[in-house]
Amino acid sequence: MSDLSMSRPKIAISACLMGAEVRFNGGHKESRLCSRTLAEHFEFVPLCPEVAIGMGIPREPIRLVGDPQSPQAVGTVHPSINVTAPLAEYGEKMAGELNDICGYIFMQQSPSCGLERVKVYHDNGAPVNGGGRGIYAQAFCARHPDLPVEEAGRLNDPVLRENFITRVLAYSDWQQVLAQGLSRRVLTEFHSRYKYQLMAHNPLQYKALGKLLGNMAQSDPAELGPRYFSELMAALKKCATRGTHSNVLQHITGYLKQAISAEDKQEMVHVIGQYRLGIVPLVVPLTLLKHHFRQHPDPYIAQQVYLQPHPENLSLRNLI
Repeated sequence: MSDLSMSRPKIAISACLMGAEVRFNGGHKESRLCSRTLAEHFEFVPLCPEVAIGMGIPREPIRLVGDPQSPQAVGTVHPSINVTAPLAEYGEKMAGELNDICGYIFMQQSPSCGLERVKVYHDNGAPVNGGGRGIYAQAFCARHPDLPVEEAGRLNDPVLRENFITRVLAYSDWQQVLAQGLSRRVLTEFHSRYKYQLMAHNPLQYKALGKLLGNMAQSDPAELGPRYFSELMAALKKCATRGTHSNVLQHITGYLKQAISAEDKQEMVHVIGQYRLGIVPLVVPLTLLKHHFRQHPDPYIAQQVYLQPHPENLSLRNLI
């Protein structure tokens, strides 16, 4: 196995979320989910753009002012302090350097790092409806449109947390594919492994991607691959539901129809129904499915990412 496949996927992260005392007031915003739980499985790359561009600790806080589509980052006490350009330039610089990360976790509501609904103010001090995006985050994400990104606060939602980690590991998986070299066979095999993962997130996009690869006889895999992956990541960004998960579970159960008894089939249908109704979490029907496939192995199902898209001891499917 290659060193790449043995290494932990890298995730960039706002340094304050790892406990670094880099906030404007000299404090931090440690996320124990990140600094303890996820740190066992991922290599974090902590960054604080405000410190990186030379702002001190502690420092005058900044806020976003003006057009929410292109706001200015200025001092809250001294508006003459304008760090918009340095933050944007640092975002572009790091986007160029961090080519081996598989995701980014940003500090929410930050005028430099927030992804959504960051407070933006009119010149008269009144807040703008809807807010905007942090200057650094905007510059960085513009250069990496397919990279899984999320705000730390949203990771407290079990569905969003599972979705983000699923995308991070899919991104890592793709990096390994690229390292080995793209070919029609490699693309077909990758898509085959992600069949049920895609069906759970976005059934229509699964079919569209299948058609895209089905017409690649005259296409250069090096050109088709990036387009395929971009559409894959967009599909995975849509959170799977109990309904789509249940549909996938029923499809996979179909591979057991000749192998298990009528009683076992009925139990499987019952447990999937319980999951669909919200009585049990996803881990329950999945555990039963895996039990049956240990007894009756199927090579096609064994390769499916859906059955184990992330480390089991993260327990990400225990709460969804």
